[in-house]
Amino acid sequence: MKKAIEKITPRPARPGMVGDGFRVYNFIPGANIPQQRISPFLMLDFNAEYDFGPSETLRGVDVHPHKGFETVTIAYKGSVAHHDSTGNSGIIHPGDVQWMTAGAGILHKEYHEQEFSKKGGPFEMVQLWVNLPKKDKSTPAHYQAINAAQMGKINLPGNAGTVEVIAGNFNGVQGPAATYSPVNLFNIKLKKEGSVDISIPAEHNAAILVVNGSVEVNGEKAPEHSFILFGNEGEEISVKAEQDAVLLVLSGQPINEPIASYGPFVMNTQEEIREAIMEFQSGKFGVLD
Repeated sequence: MKKAIEKITPRPARPGMVGDGFRVYNFIPGANIPQQRISPFLMLDFNAEYDFGPSETLRGVDVHPHKGFETVTIAYKGSVAHHDSTGNSGIIHPGDVQWMTAGAGILHKEYHEQEFSKKGGPFEMVQLWVNLPKKDKSTPAHYQAINAAQMGKINLPGNAGTVEVIAGNFNGVQGPAATYSPVNLFNIKLKKEGSVDISIPAEHNAAILVVNGSVEVNGEKAPEHSFILFGNEGEEISVKAEQDAVLLVLSGQPINEPIASYGPFVMNTQEEIREAIMEFQSGKFGVLD
């Protein structure tokens, strides 16, 4: 049975800036998609391709805290560096993913990688926030560096394109990311007229971001930079590319728990939010210059 399309949301009229290095369109929750409706996903910011130009000053976001969830940064074009208060640091290049579990609390900063910043050029990224179940919100902060070579990869029949499995399982191929609740995250690259069939558990909340190109999804046209939200009946999604296309497919088992959020903290109650703010202010998240 086909998954019904609940709505197709076009790209918002105007982007917003996160720091001075990320020019983003917000789809979750900005496209009137409540966090509970798309649980376990809390936020999706899409930096559609944009040329920042060369800069000697590193653009990005300075030191800030997180607690109670995970941040997932997916690089399509350009390179991003990061540091955090657990001592982790790294650079993600096109095709790489940075999966950071904030858990009990962390400080981090992320910015354009130095060599990319000096040269400038096209920059295209997605950042996704994934909620943690209550039992895992106090897990020690940690980091998964996932490079392009580690991705599960499937070549589609007829030279139609490829599927890169970041998390979850696609046709028996497992992605490298470890998750705290069932999550699928796929990058699908289709050539013009190429097609793919995707099977997603009916109970999963599921969506597709059209990163590049235009496609037909379960018989409905979805333009470039649109966001497709599916209903929770049926399992099958059929996609055909009208031109070369890149899609980010996300699905997850809903976490049926209360959500209390305040800026960079996502907990279950307002009391836990107050505790998180006090922990941050008292230095429990560590130190990062």
